[in-house]
Amino acid sequence: MDFTEAYSDRCSSVGHATRSGNVKCLQRLIKRGSSVDISDNRGWMPIHEAAFHNSSKCLRLLLQAAASKSYIKSKTFEGETALHLSARQGSVECTKILLQAGADPNEFTNEETTPLFIAVENKHADIVQLLLKHGANINGSHSCSGWNALHQASYEASTEIMKLLLEQGVDKESKDDFGITPLFIAAQYGKLESVKLLLSYGANVNCQAKDKATPLFITAQEGHASCAELLLSHGADPNLFCNEESWQLPIHAAAQMGRTTILEMLVPVTNRICDTGGGKVSPVYSAVYGGKEECLEILLKEGYSPDAQAWLTFGCSSPMCMVFQTQICSVNDDALNFTLEFSNWKRFSPALEQSLSAHAESSTWVPTKHFGSMPSLSHLCRLEIRTLLKSKHLRTDHYIRQLPLPTCLQDYLLYIGTLRTYGIS
Repeated sequence: MDFTEAYSDRCSSVGHATRSGNVKCLQRLIKRGSSVDISDNRGWMPIHEAAFHNSSKCLRLLLQAAASKSYIKSKTFEGETALHLSARQGSVECTKILLQAGADPNEFTNEETTPLFIAVENKHADIVQLLLKHGANINGSHSCSGWNALHQASYEASTEIMKLLLEQGVDKESKDDFGITPLFIAAQYGKLESVKLLLSYGANVNCQAKDKATPLFITAQEGHASCAELLLSHGADPNLFCNEESWQLPIHAAAQMGRTTILEMLVPVTNRICDTGGGKVSPVYSAVYGGKEECLEILLKEGYSPDAQAWLTFGCSSPMCMVFQTQICSVNDDALNFTLEFSNWKRFSPALEQSLSAHAESSTWVPTKHFGSMPSLSHLCRLEIRTLLKSKHLRTDHYIRQLPLPTCLQDYLLYIGTLRTYGIS
C-alpha cells in the first residue's frame, strides 16, 4: 500500500494544528482534552507531523501531553518513528528534543533503516553529528543493500559526513551483500573526492568484491579516468584477477567498453602474459567483442598480438575467429579491417593474399552492407578461397587444415556444418 499521501479528512484536529505549526490552537485542543495519539491513513500521529515539519514547540507540547512514555516510539505504517522523520527532513531542533526525551537512534523502519542512515542519505551532517553523540550504531547496515552509513556517504560524495564517520571509527572496509566496500562504491560512481578521502584514511585500494572485481576494474569498466589515475597512483594492482566467470583484468574492461584514456594508462603497467599466455584471455578479444575500433587499434599498435590464444569460453581459436562469429557478438566493420591489417592471413599464397588485400583495401568493402549476416559472409569467403585452390587440395582436409585460418573458417571451407546437418561423416 502507498502511505505517502495524506488525506485531510482523516487527520485529527490536533494533527492539523501540529502540521501547520499553530502552537496556540494546539494548546487549546490539549487543554480541552483532545487526544494526541490519533493516527491518519498513513499511521501518522501528531508527533510525526511535528517532527516532519520541524515544529519544535508543538513537539514539546505533544510530549508533555502524552499519556505514555511509549508515545515517542510511535511508528507510522512504514515503521518510521518521529526521529526517522526529523532525520530525513534535517530538523535539528526536533532531533535534539527527541533524543533528549529518549528516542532510540538505532530504531529500524520496516525496511530496517536507521535514523543515521536516513540522515546520511539526505546529506544532513548536523543530524549525523547529533545521532553519533547519542549512540547511533556507526556500522549498522541498511538491510535492502547491506550498505552502512559510510557506503551511502561515499556514494553521495558527502565528504563532511564521511570525515565525521571516519573520525568516529567507522569500518572503512565494511562490505555489503555483494562484498563491496565504500571505496568500491566511490570508484564505481566516479566520486573522485570520496575516493581521495577514503585513500587518505588508508582504505584498501585492492579490495575485491565477491566476484573478484576491484575498484580499478570497476573504474575501467565505467570510464572514470580521474579515479583510475588516482587509484593507480596509490598502488592499485592492474594485474589482479578480477572476474570469477572468465579471466579478466582492468585492461579487458577498458578495451571492451571503449575507455581509451584508461586503456592507455593500463597498457604500460599490465603484465603482457595476458596477451598470449595459456589459460589467459587477450584484451584484443575484449576490444573485438565490444566492437571498439579505437581500443583495438591502441592494443595492436602497442604490440598486442592479433593471433592470441584460443578463447574456449566463446569457442574462438583467435580474435579473427571471433570477428567472423557474428552470431555470438556484433563486430564493428572497422574492427574487422584492423584485425585483417595486423593478422597473419598475409602468410597465404600470393594469389590468395592479393585477392584478400584487394577486398580489405577496397573502399566499397563493407561486410554488413554488402553481405549481411555471418553465414552469407562466411559462404562468400569460402567460395572465394576454394576457387583459388586446386582440385587436388580439396580432396582431403589436410591442405585446408594447414591454412593459417581460424578453425571456424577451416570448417566452413570443408562444409563441416553442412555434412553434420545431413549426417554425412
